Amino acid sequence: MSKVWFITGVSRGFGREWASAALERGDRVAGSARDMAALNDLVAEYPATFLPLRLDVTDKDGVRIAVEQTARHFGRLDVVVNNAGYAQFGMIEELTEQEIRAELETNLLGPLWVTQAALPILRAQGSGHIIQVSSLWGVVASPNVGAYAASKWALEALSQSLAAEIADFGIHVTVLEPASYDTGFTLTQFTTAHPAYDKVRAVDYSGQRFGEPGATRSALLALVDAEKPPLRLLLGHSALQIATAEYESRLAVWNEWQPITEAAQGN
Repeated sequence: MSKVWFITGVSRGFGREWASAALERGDRVAGSARDMAALNDLVAEYPATFLPLRLDVTDKDGVRIAVEQTARHFGRLDVVVNNAGYAQFGMIEELTEQEIRAELETNLLGPLWVTQAALPILRAQGSGHIIQVSSLWGVVASPNVGAYAASKWALEALSQSLAAEIADFGIHVTVLEPASYDTGFTLTQFTTAHPAYDKVRAVDYSGQRFGEPGATRSALLALVDAEKPPLRLLLGHSALQIATAEYESRLAVWNEWQPITEAAQGN
């Protein structure tokens, strides 16, 4: 039986690839974008199975209306993909209040509004799969991406709690953690640079290997078709290696400081 998807951020990158993959195999998709013109080709190619939605995920009421419209239009809702987002780059000292609030509004609260709107529908069905698009920066953090990493770390915590809360309703949650991909990620913001951080900022990324978003299609289809999907799924070259090194480093420090940790118990 074909699935019904609700995907945010379908104008480009991952969202476009996943929507196309689902439509090509006969699934039905409601795809959102802020610019409806970016969805015209999908509307033309899949007039009966693609529902275009103009949506800004920071608009809580608009999100609820879009999710409910999807369920009415297709008669059910099976897969919810919180993909829309952007990256705020800059050192922590450089961030303005407006910049950090905007990052969290889109990358954390946006998925929360979508999730809250979808849950009553999924609970009533007794089934569904919520996919939260995090990042490898939801596992690690480095200079210049503190705001973006913070939004993804928060999304990971929210999603892990969610998974435990709704497991008995037959609803799955998966957090995707892609490494670096060439997504045409034009929604990128930069702080006003402070010269004190010029040396930290001057990191050479020229040798970095970027994945192809289209290569994730089969992974997403396998994920939504799995009887027992994982809570977390890494995507891309070297992702597991980087995540493993991060957790090994944490364990080494925790073990080193174990006597102090135990002494802090007090009794």
